[in-house]
Amino acid sequence: MAAIGIPAIIFGGVFYFLLIGFFILMAAWEYVKIFEKSSFAPSMVLTVGGVLVILLSRNYFPEASIGLLTGLVLLAMTFHLFAFEKGRDAAATDFTITLGGILYLGWLGAYLIDLRSLDQGLWWFFLTLGSVWIADSAAYFIGSKFGRHKLSPRLSPKKSWEGYFAGVVFGTLSSIGLAVAFQSWGGLQVAWWQGGLLGLVLTVFTTLGDLGESMIKRQAGVKDSSSIIPGHGGFLDRIDAWLWAAAIGYFMINGLFIG
Repeated sequence: MAAIGIPAIIFGGVFYFLLIGFFILMAAWEYVKIFEKSSFAPSMVLTVGGVLVILLSRNYFPEASIGLLTGLVLLAMTFHLFAFEKGRDAAATDFTITLGGILYLGWLGAYLIDLRSLDQGLWWFFLTLGSVWIADSAAYFIGSKFGRHKLSPRLSPKKSWEGYFAGVVFGTLSSIGLAVAFQSWGGLQVAWWQGGLLGLVLTVFTTLGDLGESMIKRQAGVKDSSSIIPGHGGFLDRIDAWLWAAAIGYFMINGLFIG
């Protein structure tokens, strides 16, 4: 995956869009399938299609994205009210699930594209996602060995407070190191303390993305979003924290550091 993903991230443009689009569309497909296991019936066509429309509009026609999102909301309600009329008693809940997928995976997912599109976006991308990847690794290894106090017993029994705080510390420190390195290697206009602040905020909050996906899976009684990626679950399992990181990172970078 890295052999395909890293070159696409570096080259950017259509290659990056295709990479991110593939991941998010597959995650949207998994999202619908998970809720179907709980006897809900969100629209696969509207969820996956709506996510695609949002990604395309945010990448190529950003000025039209709000209007298209508005239209998708209206279309989703229209579809599900017809489903209710045909006898689907849970159609109102199905509507909210369809809309949730479009917003959560499409609208939030598009920040992965917005982040890479920033001036010096390659370095901002690796600074943002890199700190999260390192934090996740530190949380896993230290939590596995020293974790004693459960962070969220119902949502994710294997996560511990020890692992969480290890992730915050190592993620913040790594973000400082990456900021200094990228300033030297790529001329990224960021101070070490800005890198540290970004890493701290991201590592504190992106765990909620992981737990949020766990909430969806626990309700459906499934362990992974799918088994497409051997040993790693599904695409939604891989991008749950990325969605939070991209959105938070984009607004911090665009509003505080280069705004």
